[in-house]
Amino acid sequence: MTSFVTLGALAAVVAVGVLLLIRRPAAASRLVRLTGLVITLLVAAVLTPWTVQDSGAAASYLLGVPVLAATVPMLAGRSARLAGIADLVAAAVICGWGLLLALGIGVAFLPVVPLYVVSAIRSLAPRTSTLS
Repeated sequence: MTSFVTLGALAAVVAVGVLLLIRRPAAASRLVRLTGLVITLLVAAVLTPWTVQDSGAAASYLLGVPVLAATVPMLAGRSARLAGIADLVAAAVICGWGLLLALGIGVAFLPVVPLYVVSAIRSLAPRTSTLS
């Protein structure tokens, strides 16, 4: 079950990466954060029945931690520095949680980690000026 969900999430991340390379939207960081949140929510929604059946009430935090971590960068999106730090924190939490639960549902959350790393790099990189 989780292998299909992981492949779906990975395909979605690759599609977003290709879209960003082709279109180069002005609000790329916001788009990356939004798609990271959507992919994380979809993974959690698809895994909910299986996780509830397997873990019972513990499913709320097993699935809730990555969803909460993916929500924080969207809330911090107003400030570039704060958003970059929130992206790094989200990537670290989702990656750590995914590795902690790697024998179960955790692997399905790992494909979104590169999205948050790319968004953090874009937000925290120094801006170069074309003015001389």
